[in-house]
Amino acid sequence: MLIGVPKEIKTREYRVGMTPAGVRAFVGRGHKVLVQQGAGEGSGIKDEVYVRAGATMVPTAADAWSAEMVVKVKEPLAAEYGFFRKDLIVYTYLHLAAEPELTRKLAETGVAGVAYETIELADGSLPLLRPMSEVAGRMSAQVGAACLQKEHGGKGILLGGVPGTRRGRVVILGGGVVGKNAATIAVGMGAQVTVLDVRGQTMEYLEDVFGGAIETLYSNADNIEACVQRADLVIGAVLVTGAKAPKLVTEKLISEMEKGSVVVDVAVDQGGCIETCRPTTHDNPTYEVHGVVHYCVANMPGAVSHTSTWALTNTTLQYGLAIADKGVAAAARADRAVLLGVNTFGGAVTYGPVAQAHNLEYVPVERALG
Repeated sequence: MLIGVPKEIKTREYRVGMTPAGVRAFVGRGHKVLVQQGAGEGSGIKDEVYVRAGATMVPTAADAWSAEMVVKVKEPLAAEYGFFRKDLIVYTYLHLAAEPELTRKLAETGVAGVAYETIELADGSLPLLRPMSEVAGRMSAQVGAACLQKEHGGKGILLGGVPGTRRGRVVILGGGVVGKNAATIAVGMGAQVTVLDVRGQTMEYLEDVFGGAIETLYSNADNIEACVQRADLVIGAVLVTGAKAPKLVTEKLISEMEKGSVVVDVAVDQGGCIETCRPTTHDNPTYEVHGVVHYCVANMPGAVSHTSTWALTNTTLQYGLAIADKGVAAAARADRAVLLGVNTFGGAVTYGPVAQAHNLEYVPVERALG
């Protein structure tokens, strides 16, 4: 199969969909890899390193998109829709529940859209989402702490405090991979940390891991309201696989927070779990609503591209190889994890939560594959 790796064009997106090790693996299986010139620069990978691994460097995005399968990091943007065509495979993060136009374009053009974030193992875990959730979770506490500084619009709270002063109060909505990693950094900074979740087993696990360093509470409207009102930093870490995130924090509740407080919504690429959040970029990452600083960058891990590129490609490679070796239909039939990753195929939307989010017809992927 002919594989294309274009340069990412999302604002300040420095990751790349394949490392030289990935190129070597694909070429070793008999595939050909086209890498757009400069695609790896943001991750510190020079063109000549790709060439040594067996890639063919191409000058334009159109050249890379001419491949049978395109391997990316972030969802295609409007400037890339013109490359869509029947039988093209796009293997990347898609987050279609928050992208109605992209969903329709993929379906209309007959693209097979395989989404990293919905490839799901039998135990319900999401192996391709996990590494970026770990990165984003750790970053959320880090950027939240910076936003609390007065010069960034915050109230001037040091999360760890110093002797004789109160510690910053961090509230994390969701105790999954993002929430655990956010708590790891927030606890390390010395903050007072509360994690809200609806799963008893998750809360038990977090208390075992962190001991008395965190407080866990059942996530309901009363507890969310009480915690958010007095929080210095609120981190949205809620995920419903492939679907839009539920709105747990209303604008009214945001208005009741102290001015200079901060919210970081890691779920913003799935629509966000905080009503006042909208996607921002690394160029203009924050804005204020009711005096509360909002950090809602949809590609947070792109800022730490050295870490993120390798963490991501370590997990995406095996499924990418399976799709290249067998074709997307055969790979999906052979592995249910890949099957669940197929969001569009043959002109149809084949992932239920995405179709539901946009009121589109849902065709079960098994039927679409034929």
